[in-house]
Amino acid sequence: MKVLLLKDVYKLGHAGDVKKVADGYARNYLLPRGMAALATPGAVKQAETLRAAASKLRAKMNAELGGLAEKINAAKLYFGAKAGETGKLYGSITTQHVAEALSRELGETIDRRIVVHQPIRELGSYKVPVRLTADLIAHVAVTVHREGQAPEAPPAPAPTEPQTEAVTTESLVSE
Repeated sequence: MKVLLLKDVYKLGHAGDVKKVADGYARNYLLPRGMAALATPGAVKQAETLRAAASKLRAKMNAELGGLAEKINAAKLYFGAKAGETGKLYGSITTQHVAEALSRELGETIDRRIVVHQPIRELGSYKVPVRLTADLIAHVAVTVHREGQAPEAPPAPAPTEPQTEAVTTESLVSE
């Protein structure tokens, strides 16, 4: 089924794009949530104005969230966890843990769904991506150490260039 995206849909496309999707995905997810409309000839003609408006909205969102991205890039989170002799954790550090710690650190509400990382199951240092918008991804430094011990070594100082990635359509297509 061909649909016209009314909003940016993660891993599918931007507002104004016409995409071919599975019938069930369109009927049960995209259409009821107002994220897409059927791609009728009239709707396709309106797609260009929708693309322009969505592009302006994306640019505005990226500008507003740029400051938050800088704070996230500068943040360093430390987690103490019980671990075995080999460094494997008894449990894991999930996106929920990272989001809550980041919210406390920054004083901003961070939703666990924008933290894009598999659960951490070993001791060590990690760069965890935080997807603020479809085009703006920041990285937070996370260090997991043994409970009751100080972190072995703080994460390396941040490079002079910002860690924020600008995701382009080409990079999404190549994934």
